[in-house]
Amino acid sequence: MKFSDIPTPFYIVYEDRLRRNLELISRVMREADVDIIMAFKANALWRTFPIIREYVNSSTASSLNEMKLGVEELGGNVHSYCPAYTDDTIGEFLSGSSHITFNSIAQFNRFKDTVDSYNRSHPDRQVSPGIRVNPQCSVIDTDIYNPALPGSRFGVTSDQLDGKLPDGVEGLHFHALCESSSYDLEKVLNAFETQFGDYLPRIKWVNMGGGHLMTREGYDVDHLISLLKAFKQRYPWLKVIMEPGSAFTWRTGDLITSVVDIVYNQGVSTAIIDASFACHMPDCLEMPYKPAISESVADDASLPTYRLGGNSCLSGDYVGDWSFAKPLKAGDKLTLEDMNHYTTVKTTMFNGIQHPAIVFCDTDGDCRYLRQFTYDDYKNRMS
Repeated sequence: MKFSDIPTPFYIVYEDRLRRNLELISRVMREADVDIIMAFKANALWRTFPIIREYVNSSTASSLNEMKLGVEELGGNVHSYCPAYTDDTIGEFLSGSSHITFNSIAQFNRFKDTVDSYNRSHPDRQVSPGIRVNPQCSVIDTDIYNPALPGSRFGVTSDQLDGKLPDGVEGLHFHALCESSSYDLEKVLNAFETQFGDYLPRIKWVNMGGGHLMTREGYDVDHLISLLKAFKQRYPWLKVIMEPGSAFTWRTGDLITSVVDIVYNQGVSTAIIDASFACHMPDCLEMPYKPAISESVADDASLPTYRLGGNSCLSGDYVGDWSFAKPLKAGDKLTLEDMNHYTTVKTTMFNGIQHPAIVFCDTDGDCRYLRQFTYDDYKNRMS
């Protein structure tokens, strides 16, 4: 199937771009001697996992569904973290996880005996328990994505431990980054060591969480590697784990959509597309941010300029203004760039709008459907 023959809207994932990211991630793992595992909260297109599995086969899960997907489709270790486990879920989490992180001391104490009992019953398959800690170091500008805000519900602060790490804790987990740099990690790591360094001789592993956008252009990969190597030199007994989400699929795919109408009202020209920001690109509204469009040019009020509107009945289903070299018309295709990470995992079927197909393009340029959606997909999600 050729790209030009595919009807819009559709997400497209490019094998060569995916492999480029995976090669870089593999380099960091190898040179820094750390474990890097995949976070499904950023991308869970499991039909691409055979490629990912060539480089990385372990994952992190924050739900039973993510844990099951890791076991079934990647096949390596699953590191589970959930804000709150329950009596109904803890057993299943243990059965599929290699590591399990608790969000609070109360949660750890509540399920410590359950973990111990499971490990006694499975001597060949031990689950390593840890606690999430909060270094209270904010390096994220967007509050909705900042787990280190005052009053955060995520992790244990140093004053809550008060010098006493509960018996049985084998690891500490912190996550304070979001699409961040290695220099942001350096700040957080300094805060972590200052507040929790006294506990490190008593544990086996440290999970540095996600948000390490090492595949972004301009990211200082050499600085990251040196930072990690220095940490390991200070604590050579610790296994270091990182679980980036966006880094795996950063700039590996786009959303291809078509203009279906041009609406002019009170000085604003809106190009309505056959997709929706609310349904198919929700981060554009949550962050918010204005995605790049390949066919647009630099903003110029003297050129044809359009607001882009989604094809839903939500009044706020639009983002920004873009300029184009010539006027848009119905049928024009637009490429909304970088719509693989934190996009397909967040989509909805609000308004019953047709969900974009998911297309995979291999290194030879041949394309195939990974998934097409129908009315039954919408109907079966409803009761």
